Amino acid sequence: MTQASTPVGEVFERLLGPRATVSITAYDGSSSGPADAPVSIQVRSPLALDYLMSSPGDLGLARAYVAGALDVTGDLYTALHALSAQVDQLTPADRLWLLRKLGARHLRVVKPPAEEHPSRIRRGMTALRHSKGRDSEAIASHYDVSNRFYELVLGPSMAYTCAVFPQAGASLEEAQEHKFDLVCRKLGLQPGMKLLDVGCGWGGMVAHAVRHYGVEALGVTLSREQAQWAQKNIVSLGLADRAEIRHLDYRDVTETGFDAISSIGLTEHIGARNVPGYFRFLAEKLKPHGRLLNHCITNPDTSVAHRSRGFIDRYVFPDGELEAPGELVTAMHDAGLEVRHSENLREHYALTLAGWCANLDEHWDEAVSEAGAGRSRVWALYLAACRLAFERREIELHQILGVRTDREGGMGMPLRPDWGI
Repeated sequence: MTQASTPVGEVFERLLGPRATVSITAYDGSSSGPADAPVSIQVRSPLALDYLMSSPGDLGLARAYVAGALDVTGDLYTALHALSAQVDQLTPADRLWLLRKLGARHLRVVKPPAEEHPSRIRRGMTALRHSKGRDSEAIASHYDVSNRFYELVLGPSMAYTCAVFPQAGASLEEAQEHKFDLVCRKLGLQPGMKLLDVGCGWGGMVAHAVRHYGVEALGVTLSREQAQWAQKNIVSLGLADRAEIRHLDYRDVTETGFDAISSIGLTEHIGARNVPGYFRFLAEKLKPHGRLLNHCITNPDTSVAHRSRGFIDRYVFPDGELEAPGELVTAMHDAGLEVRHSENLREHYALTLAGWCANLDEHWDEAVSEAGAGRSRVWALYLAACRLAFERREIELHQILGVRTDREGGMGMPLRPDWGI
């Protein structure tokens, strides 16, 4: 009978430790933590304990939150700051203590929330991973949620990649504009040049490059929803004579002879084993002296596994894989691209995610109406967790600039970088 009478608040107090800055209230009437804590966690049903005990690492917490069995009052990022590290660091002794207090009934297998993707094993053979068909399905599952939902989260720029803040206090929109302009300057864009933007999203880079640098641009994306929104926007801006957005796999681009290629946030989706072929393909699309700017999330070092796991793999980016910056640099050089510059924008992505979190909070009711409560909870958790991961240097963001040299080794670039900050 001891197991059944153990207050849930006591259990979470053990999980969080004595210095936790969150309070806990539970369905059994128990509580723990300081009453004046800035963040309160509500354990609404025994299902939260089932998920926590039966799921590894962060997956249990994610399932409980997405299902609504565990809720947060206050800033979700602050709650994660207190929760995630403690749960990830549970020792065998801690788990044995939880088992004694909660009882074996909480070890039962519980059906995950509807928003969860199957495990990698259930999704199919490794050999099929990152085939065109499977990549298309993975992209659609994440990006084809609702264009209106993305407008609420991302803001007017519709830029779903790391912004670059020119100074402290810059707005998210200013930082996204600055990011696109920085990429244009690193690529050395000039009027009349031909630009290819792979993984173009809602077309922000294409529109900026055409409007401000006078180039002709082609953008491609695997998301049908993105392509339709982006092409409509290109037409509304009066740029259709110089810009086009296609619903197309980058591997199916037939044009060649580009002066520049931008890849902003695509590499995370192609798979580590495909990185060499990816850079070879893009290098072949460039003219001599043509530049490639690859902007993507990276692992902090090569000891970290390529494949995403847990919550991110099951709810956010199925089949997503990250590489360390050195692996990307090596692959670019092996593909015939000479790397001329690399920049880590890790802190900028944390700031970007903070902006997206604020947008989602501000428009929460409309987001739930548009995409559903479960999907909105997935996004709230994902954005806050990624912000924390960038701050802790669990992941990074690198822009790497390469050039296709001519036969004599000429690279057509100034002796020193000329794109400023």
